[in-house]
Amino acid sequence: MLLKTKGIAHGIDAPVVGRVTYTGAENAEILISNDSTPDIFRRYRAVLSTQPKAFPDDMPGVFSIPGFEHLGEGDIVVAHSDGVVNTAYRVNSNHNFLLFTERCNSNCLMCSQPPRDKDDTDYLYHLHSQTIPLIPKDCVELGITGGEPTLSGDRFFKLLGQVQQHLPETEVHCLTNGRSFAWPEMAGRMGDMNYSRLMFGIPLYSDYPHQHDYIVQAEQAFNQTIKGLYNLAKRNVRIELRIVLHQQTIPRLVKLAKFIYRNLPFAEHVTFMGLEHQGYTPFNINKLWIDPVDYAPVLSEAVTYLADMGMNVSVYNSQLCVTPPEIWDYTRKSISDWKNVYHEACKSCSMTDRCGGFFASGMARHSKAIHAI
Repeated sequence: MLLKTKGIAHGIDAPVVGRVTYTGAENAEILISNDSTPDIFRRYRAVLSTQPKAFPDDMPGVFSIPGFEHLGEGDIVVAHSDGVVNTAYRVNSNHNFLLFTERCNSNCLMCSQPPRDKDDTDYLYHLHSQTIPLIPKDCVELGITGGEPTLSGDRFFKLLGQVQQHLPETEVHCLTNGRSFAWPEMAGRMGDMNYSRLMFGIPLYSDYPHQHDYIVQAEQAFNQTIKGLYNLAKRNVRIELRIVLHQQTIPRLVKLAKFIYRNLPFAEHVTFMGLEHQGYTPFNINKLWIDPVDYAPVLSEAVTYLADMGMNVSVYNSQLCVTPPEIWDYTRKSISDWKNVYHEACKSCSMTDRCGGFFASGMARHSKAIHAI
């Protein structure tokens, strides 16, 4: 699914954030139109058009754009000075997210979005601080991701505060490695927000500290993550634990499940996640790849153990045909709609509506046992 397009910018010196309209709606900031009638577009901050520029010089916009099939009425976009138009929010999707920063203090072997060593926090803060007030109040759920979002520092809390203020009924899920919360003042500030709609998704890849540190390529990461988890729990911050399934995590998966129950019973949700073939994964594939059909018995044991102990557990990014039937009830359709695809074999499958399918990037490497049910 297309999330950005590009044309020729005119009169745009700084990013223009706004809701798009095809109909001339008054509660929009950006008009999509091929009509150059001045009284139509004068009230908008910018115009987007598939036509070459035919507007007055004082009208900012992006022109000669290939098409707008990916944009719906009310979607929020960011028009840049280089002609790129990014989709920031889609009104008809439950898979919207805000990228707080591309910086990270870990460097995971299987990171799907490798970190970039540049300070983008101020730039992204200004974009998101304009975007958040425009998001519809009936937004069901919103993701926050990175990089490591907490590296935004004070801006992290300011943006969360904006979301809490403008979208009080929205469920917010923030992906973080949790290490920043090893410092009590960070966890304390989080607790002081009293944000009951917010849940942190925090990865824990092993019960053995050195193995977790190796996977995330950061010394002391395990200890910092565990301290962070306890600090957040003491302040009643909601926590989800996330475990990516690959060569490095499978051997101790059942031990990790038992560690979680015994030491982290306050976790509201535990997710076991299939590998995404993106970012660093293709470069580390020999250290990571294990056929899901081969680790199925271990996954089943870990999932049923936690479920039997009364913990809320799910399996993400999995295909039913290579998942043991006894844990099908724990599988979820979790892959974002803009990167979710199905195999050729899925066309004749009776379980497609229930199956999570594949990441688009995963079609290059998938289980040898994929088949229609």
